[in-house]
Amino acid sequence: MNGRDKINQLITQRMIDRITEIGELPWHKPWTSVSMMPRNLVSKKNYRGVNVFLLHMMGFTSQWWLTLKQVNALGGKIRTGEKGSPVVFFKIVEPRGDAVGSDGKSKSFAMLRYYRVWNTDQCEGLDGKVPVVEVPKRVHTPIENAEAVIRNMPCPPRVAHGRRQASYCPPTDTVSMPSPETFVSGESYFSALLHECVHATGAAKRLARKAIMEPNRFGSDPYAKEELVAELGAAFLCGHCGILPKTEENSAAYLKGWLARLKAEPSMLITAGSQAQKAYDYVLGNLEIKAPAAEPVAEGVVAEKLAA
Repeated sequence: MNGRDKINQLITQRMIDRITEIGELPWHKPWTSVSMMPRNLVSKKNYRGVNVFLLHMMGFTSQWWLTLKQVNALGGKIRTGEKGSPVVFFKIVEPRGDAVGSDGKSKSFAMLRYYRVWNTDQCEGLDGKVPVVEVPKRVHTPIENAEAVIRNMPCPPRVAHGRRQASYCPPTDTVSMPSPETFVSGESYFSALLHECVHATGAAKRLARKAIMEPNRFGSDPYAKEELVAELGAAFLCGHCGILPKTEENSAAYLKGWLARLKAEPSMLITAGSQAQKAYDYVLGNLEIKAPAAEPVAEGVVAEKLAA
């Protein structure tokens, strides 16, 4: 077993210990955001029913939406390649002619229709016309080791910032992330980004994990197990970037939530650890991680510190 594997074993055991220690400490979302109902920019009306879900799930940071006609009327334009989102509604259709039912009343009926809208984040030329909601931000400080891991990942996925949440989309091979400045710390940002990059290693062109290649319902066993792999793999990568101590408590709380869903023991992390190790090896490749300049230490000392 090489040095990396030994350190990752120590990280796995450390996570198991932390899961036991934290009790009911809840996982917290490591970025700030404002929860807002999707609204039409022109009418200022909220979208209703299933449309709230349909528009929220698109992941844009803006709550404002427009039809193509409205975009043009405001002097803006939709960016090339941007796709509209469906908004559904029922239209009452009256029968043709004098058709009536057995009760003598007109047999009108409701027909499901839809039209498309675009988020203002998908548009250009709307400066000064879109209300801005201020979200508290901090100054993002890049972390050299973590930047190097992301930059040198073999066959990397596309990373799109400015989204409402962190996620990985297999069909487009895209990692969506909130803006770095909205995270509570640089360590939290890179921990979330590495988590999604581990998910991306499951794509068919990389490590071909079944849970990524085949859609799974939220909360199902395959979904939860993939989350364990992603969070543990991110913990491995954070450990080698030197930022694990600042992220491990939240990782442990996150992992415990999934373990509770599966009604499994923390030892399940050992099984997930083998897949996390493969993902870790893929992401890191042959990249050498520098020890912090202020505290150069040998690998054995690092292992002792992680085990402490």
